[in-house]
Amino acid sequence: MSFPETEVFTRFVSRIFRIDDITSEDPRKGFFLRYRGELLGEDSAEAYDLLSESLSQYNVTPLFRIEDGHHVIYLAPKQPEPPKEKISTNIILFVFTVLSVMLAGAQPEGPIPNDLAGQLLALAKSIFTGWPFALSLLGILLAHELGHYFMSRYHKTPASLPYFIPFPLSPLGTMGAAIIMRGIPKNKRILFDIGIAGPIAGLVVAIPVLFLGLSLSTLGTIDPNPNSFMEGNSLLYLFAKYATFGQLLPAPLEPQGFLYWLKYFFTGGPIPFGGLDVFIHPVAFAGWAGILVTALNLIPAGTLDGGHVIYGLFGDKARKAFPFIVGLLVVLGIYWSGWWLWAALLFWLGRVNAQPLDQITTLDPTRRLVGFAMIIVFFLVFMPVPFMTLAQ
Repeated sequence: MSFPETEVFTRFVSRIFRIDDITSEDPRKGFFLRYRGELLGEDSAEAYDLLSESLSQYNVTPLFRIEDGHHVIYLAPKQPEPPKEKISTNIILFVFTVLSVMLAGAQPEGPIPNDLAGQLLALAKSIFTGWPFALSLLGILLAHELGHYFMSRYHKTPASLPYFIPFPLSPLGTMGAAIIMRGIPKNKRILFDIGIAGPIAGLVVAIPVLFLGLSLSTLGTIDPNPNSFMEGNSLLYLFAKYATFGQLLPAPLEPQGFLYWLKYFFTGGPIPFGGLDVFIHPVAFAGWAGILVTALNLIPAGTLDGGHVIYGLFGDKARKAFPFIVGLLVVLGIYWSGWWLWAALLFWLGRVNAQPLDQITTLDPTRRLVGFAMIIVFFLVFMPVPFMTLAQ
């Protein structure tokens, strides 16, 4: 940058910032000017917008940071606009996911062959019986991802359409869906809004689907079956079963006290063979899966939705909780080994938080209230043991 332009930039910055010193840097570091000092007003979001608008004609982006307790403004070259995306990949993946989820929800009539080829053929013949499960589950996943997408559009933060991930021959038929952020959120408020929009939208669909499915379900006796499994419990799922059937389920043969339920909730055992449980309808299973997906997304780490929530609430201090979260998942893996995979994924990918352009602006009181409410929601939907085999 030439000296006259630097003078212009400094004049813009001085309107909203008390400048203590200025440092020029190599643009290859990601920025070319650094201003240390203090914001002049209390509304940092408004100050950012004012400076950003002034610099836009020069293709320069301001970055607001806090370093050693002091405000810092970096000026960086504006990133190019993301290329226009082609939606053909989104459509193809969605079609394959629909088929995969319908296959997972298929209800073959008559006895199931023992050989794998025969089982696959039976499922393929009955694939269209899986539409209630597919419609319910994909409706929940679509609501979740569109919540993120439309909130991103509302805040003018580029994001892709949802990418659905087929996972044939699995209990759900899918590994979920995701959108890709193609732009950097302006501040923590916007990052927070985008993060919580998905779980809220997903739960708005998942909870009615769960109650509808439970109303279509029946009660039956729990018998050993090494080729089958029981779905795990969250506090929300326990309440939904109690509201529908009038008792805590699965119900053991003999009434049990609080310590039994506490142990069963966190360890999934012992399985009360001979007792009663829900013979879950495919629609209820989809609702339950939607609750599980919400819980996984709300794990308070990294770039997961829950990570955005605690980063918005606590800033960089949220990183201190990361070792505890990974350690807790390792312990829970004793009772469901899938948590070990999640712990490994978080250890590999979850140590990075999304970094908005403006890291000075904090959440307003309403968003903070919503953020703490979402932490409570996480504890209501979290399942310590999502799946339990019915082996004796």
